[in-house]
Amino acid sequence: MPPLVVAERIGQSFPSGTVLSDVTVGVGEGDRIGVVGRNGDGKSTLLRILAKRFEPDSGRVTWRRDLRVGVVEQDDVLDPALTAITAVVGDRPEHEWASDPAVRDVLAGLMADIDHDASVTALSGGQRRRVALARTLVRRWDLLVLDEPTNHLDLEGVTWLAEHVKRRTEALLVVTHDRWFLDEVCTLTWEVHDARVDAYEGGYAAYVLQRVERDRQAAASEERRQNLMRKELAWLRRGAPARTSKPKFRIDAANELIAREPPVRDSVSLAKLATARLGKDVVDILDVSVSYDDRPVLRDVEWRIGPGERAGILGPNGAGKSTLLGLVTGAVQPTSGRVKHGKTVRIAALTQQLSDLDAVADDRVSEVVGRKRTSYEADGKEMTPGQLLERLGFTSAQLSTPVRDLSGGQRRRLQLLLILLDEPNVLILDEPTNDMDTDMLAAIEDLLDTWPGTLLVVSHDRYLLERVTDHQYAVLDSHLRHLPGGVDEYLRLRAARPAELHDSPATRRPEVAERATQRGGANERQLKKDLAKHERRIERLTEQIAELDRAMVEAATEPARLMELNREREPRAQELAEAEEAWLEVSAELE
Repeated sequence: MPPLVVAERIGQSFPSGTVLSDVTVGVGEGDRIGVVGRNGDGKSTLLRILAKRFEPDSGRVTWRRDLRVGVVEQDDVLDPALTAITAVVGDRPEHEWASDPAVRDVLAGLMADIDHDASVTALSGGQRRRVALARTLVRRWDLLVLDEPTNHLDLEGVTWLAEHVKRRTEALLVVTHDRWFLDEVCTLTWEVHDARVDAYEGGYAAYVLQRVERDRQAAASEERRQNLMRKELAWLRRGAPARTSKPKFRIDAANELIAREPPVRDSVSLAKLATARLGKDVVDILDVSVSYDDRPVLRDVEWRIGPGERAGILGPNGAGKSTLLGLVTGAVQPTSGRVKHGKTVRIAALTQQLSDLDAVADDRVSEVVGRKRTSYEADGKEMTPGQLLERLGFTSAQLSTPVRDLSGGQRRRLQLLLILLDEPNVLILDEPTNDMDTDMLAAIEDLLDTWPGTLLVVSHDRYLLERVTDHQYAVLDSHLRHLPGGVDEYLRLRAARPAELHDSPATRRPEVAERATQRGGANERQLKKDLAKHERRIERLTEQIAELDRAMVEAATEPARLMELNREREPRAQELAEAEEAWLEVSAELE
């Protein structure tokens, strides 16, 4: 079959510089191509050219006759006179679109929480973005072009979109910073850099491997960037081995390359440093409940956050994640229970708001950074603020740029830098991947690998969560739940929610709730006894594991002792997971 689109020797320049020069690429039927590269390097420009939205300065683009191209851009504009459902299905009669399984699937996946009759003007920015995405996905195309489609989608939304796209038969071109999505969906990867496009077979994991191999063979003029990719590759292999089985490259060569790389984090050393900086007590949330206007947001939360803990927090929008973080920082006071902070704790949070920098908008980057401390320690080495800025992707020229002229991604990176220079020992990151490209995410992850404190991360970016945290929790039905099975367990629990988790007194039909309140008193007393028994068991096991963790930190230089302690710890950790599961089951019966 002839290709759908062929671009021959295209070039494009802007006043800020040349983004494409003498580029030749093509898209064939069934191709699923992920496009990666630094912000500003021309990814979106390339997509717009191939999608017939933009004409290049030079070269030629040929499209197959009658080619149908569906496009979702970052700044899609919806007609403000339309309702949400009309913006998606147009003037099709309701009986027609409502009986179409493909339309129903898209509406359920992207617009389940949006009032179909609401005016487009009444929707939030994230909701409008999902409506624009749904508008394109309910139709059939020959080529589907998506520019940052995962923006404003939660973890379940990203998972749904990946499964949906894999079921479609069109060719796909997608720009996204979501590396899990790239790995899950794409069979080819294009890297846009230095005004050219390099093609790689496979998804993100394959791209990382082949890019490392290319750099190694070329004697790596960009040594620091190569080391970052090697480190990320090592994590891909150790942390998510299934991902490297799909791409078609030489596995033996890959394994040899990976074997030479150390683990991305020295967890024992970091824990030892964290204990020295924080002491044994960080934040203890003890039997805490929080309500707003008599509406429970969190119930019976028990969480003892230890020194050096690296935890990811999952949950749907509005579940109570921000309230939980507020308890940690002290911004939220519990309705019942208590929160205990260690004496040496210094907490800092990278929030989703960029307005934190408004007060210094007229100052140059160098002036803002110059007011902070003169050095920062990373990976055992002292770095100046300038070196740290370079590590986070700032050029020398950008040091003299006023803060107001920075892009969204640059402002996020500057926020993180200023926080790190304050040297907190508890760091909270709330959706830190916004406005970041894949290279910058890798650089930030590398920096966090050597950060010796307690790290709490809220993010819809699955790759980041699995990369920088050691375990995950979920806020579900107002309770905090540990997830031994990680993100996969969270997705299973959410998928089961309509049948199990959603069956709470607040959502039951009145007659069902009435029968629940008429349960026999003897049975309820027994359930309460069982609950107390499980709570005692959980408390005992938690203390034992904490004691073993402290012993492991103290035995950091004794490998034999470490292995012995770890053997003691593993069965207790398994028993704790079983006890928590049993506690949750009994709790559900008592509701």
